[in-house]
Amino acid sequence: MDEKEIKYFIEAALLAAGRPLSIDQLHSLFDGRSAPAKADIRKTIATLVEEYEGTGITITEVATGFRIQVTAVMAEQLHKLWEDRPPRYSRALFETLALIAYRQPITRGEIEEIRGVSVSANIVRTLLERDWVRIVGHRDVPGRPEMFGTTKSFLDYFGLKKLDDLPPLADLSDWESLRVQLNLPDVEEDLAADPDVPSDVPVLYPELEVEGNEDEELVVSEWPDPVESTGIVSLETGEGDDDKDASASG
Repeated sequence: MDEKEIKYFIEAALLAAGRPLSIDQLHSLFDGRSAPAKADIRKTIATLVEEYEGTGITITEVATGFRIQVTAVMAEQLHKLWEDRPPRYSRALFETLALIAYRQPITRGEIEEIRGVSVSANIVRTLLERDWVRIVGHRDVPGRPEMFGTTKSFLDYFGLKKLDDLPPLADLSDWESLRVQLNLPDVEEDLAADPDVPSDVPVLYPELEVEGNEDEELVVSEWPDPVESTGIVSLETGEGDDDKDASASG
């Protein structure tokens, strides 16, 4: 294969994969005898990056390889193509994620000590399910709490090659700067102290407001005793049947 064919092949592979591909993965796609050297593959990718300069697409190197994607500016103009709304996360979740990224390995208790509030189990579960964080070990203290660290999926999602590429963060007050530099979506401020408790649960028995004077005296009517009013007598005594027989005979 000549240089042009190699370039077209790599470009097509990156488009077809829909995910990052490493140099080794790209190399394995070629036939054995026609496979270029790995250095030539990297050189070809650099050529593609130059050719894409000023267009709507680019090739980015992330933790797990190279990924072809639209530029951030073009993505904003093409948002109508994606009908599904992107997931929205709370500020508490991203603050927790930032602490794990910048201070890993870190335990849940250490995160709570820094933030000054408890970390919801829902936040930890979401981060684990998204494969942004993982359990990297246990702190050698009583209780052996789990220690969390970030994953390669975290780096890929935020367009980073390694943790050293994270923008500098002095403290959590730098949150807005971090959000802009990582191109994070707008966050939803926490509306409730405990995010695990849903706020839209319907009330089965709502308290109805009673109109009128609150001091109005409640009048209770005395209802007649049903036994006295109907002449019904307890079935255990059998007196009702005797009286009926007596009246019949009279």
